Amino acid sequence: MYILFEGVDTCGKTTQIELLKKEFKDLIFTKEPGGTKIGKEIREILLHKGVQSKEAELFLFLADRAEHFKEVIEPNLDKTVISDRGFISGIAYFLANGDFQDKEFLIKLNKFALKNSLPQKTVFFKTDKETIKKRLKGKNEDMIEKRGIEYLLKVQNIMESLLKELKLEHITIDSKKDIKEINTIIKGYIFDD
Repeated sequence: MYILFEGVDTCGKTTQIELLKKEFKDLIFTKEPGGTKIGKEIREILLHKGVQSKEAELFLFLADRAEHFKEVIEPNLDKTVISDRGFISGIAYFLANGDFQDKEFLIKLNKFALKNSLPQKTVFFKTDKETIKKRLKGKNEDMIEKRGIEYLLKVQNIMESLLKELKLEHITIDSKKDIKEINTIIKGYIFDD
């Protein structure tokens, strides 16, 4: 089963993935961008070096996604694969930038990169302005986080609408809840059928 953990920066998804890693050694954990050898190099370019062309940025994310699917997700579809981010983030961040308004085109490109294999479940972390502000304080921001809180909230709204529009099975997590409570909710969602 292919499971996505989606949410904007500082929403708490990576914290929850770390808790699951400690408890479930048999699950496969990965991330986008950066879940493969090539992906690590692409991640470094995207988050720390940057590119001038928005088209180049889009194709770097898609290249990472395609490689990640081929190398990590596809060979393990008979197991449980949990990915820290995926195509929902990819589309939402680009639409929020305002450089690409053709949502259907972005969806088509991402489906192509994923060979039309969309996640079976998605854990969507929803946060608010105050929580983002508090969690960004004192953090060394990457190039995405430097775009600001309003940008991140716009991304979040697009993520939420994409999950509904694409009719992806998902659960929405309130990021302000207690870490242990969130962990219990997530385990129930992933493992209870």
